[in-house]
Amino acid sequence: MSNDLLYRIAISKIPKIGAVLARNLISYCGGVEAVFRTKRKDLLKIPSIGETLAKNILNQNVLQEAEDEIKFIEKYKIEPIFYLDKNYPSRLKHYHDAPLMLFYKGTSDLNQARIVGIVGTRKPTERGKAFCEEIVTELQQYNVMIISGLAYGIDVTAHKKSVDLGMETVGVLGHGLDRIYPAAHKSTAEKMVRNGGLLTEFTSGTTPHKDNFPARNRIIAGLADALIVVETARSGGSIITAKIANDYNKDVFAIPGRLKDQYSEGCNMLIKTHRANLMESVADISYIMQWETDDKQTGKQRSLFVELSEIEQKIVNVLTAEESLDIDTLAFRTQLPPSILSMNLLNLEFQNMIKTLPGKRYMLI
Repeated sequence: MSNDLLYRIAISKIPKIGAVLARNLISYCGGVEAVFRTKRKDLLKIPSIGETLAKNILNQNVLQEAEDEIKFIEKYKIEPIFYLDKNYPSRLKHYHDAPLMLFYKGTSDLNQARIVGIVGTRKPTERGKAFCEEIVTELQQYNVMIISGLAYGIDVTAHKKSVDLGMETVGVLGHGLDRIYPAAHKSTAEKMVRNGGLLTEFTSGTTPHKDNFPARNRIIAGLADALIVVETARSGGSIITAKIANDYNKDVFAIPGRLKDQYSEGCNMLIKTHRANLMESVADISYIMQWETDDKQTGKQRSLFVELSEIEQKIVNVLTAEESLDIDTLAFRTQLPPSILSMNLLNLEFQNMIKTLPGKRYMLI
């Protein structure tokens, strides 16, 4: 048993210590194991750590719970992924609230070139389900991985259609991997593991409590290059996911519906308030995401009269193939830390090589 893994799981189980505070603790203490060896008086010097949290950290019960969790993941061949691991999803690691630990059972690479999230109401109309299936079918030609939340309605419709077409699909769960919720989706989940997977930040024994699902939704939003909303009311999980995706500077798309149709109120609101692109077909996504761009036919043959650094050239090479890109996608494509990327983007802008667009997007001039 790896001590590193023991303490990594243990810190994620400390009550009232979320991902943001856990990172601060690791930074202040000098490592994950060091958090559990730091004295109470020193813990109290750390910002946001009071008596209650210090007591929670010093309670060694979480170490025993972590030992039990390691036995569980070894028995069921579950992959634990820590936020400092190389295989941690690149799209997530730049967000301050990204999960500290992820638990994954599946076969797909979580760093696929193209990932699309599909969410919607748990009680869709037949029209909504048919449109969802049509979207997945059209997306197949772009070699994307479909992610959703394995919930009733639009979520499971997207997963099932992906399975039928042999497309990779990952379900992000709001509970531990010792169960499937809803239980009716167990058969679909088993098929997904063989060509896709199941992903969660929650350890075994965690029940599908309502508070877990907004947290689950941020993983869907963070992993997706584009998020599609198919039928939703004006409030609920799909709207929360769309809001998070907007905050993450992701491209959001919504299927418009009839006026005053309760199943489309949320989609229409997202479009009307400019929080989602109107989507009539997958062609709208390919246009905005520039998926059909051929590097050899972009017509962007530029004579560069400035000498670029290796990092600047890497950024220019990525932007050459695209009309524009948001900063998160640029970070993923270039694999550059946010601070280094921002500094070099500023340098390129000073050299009149790139232009900053609304929504933290960048394009070559």
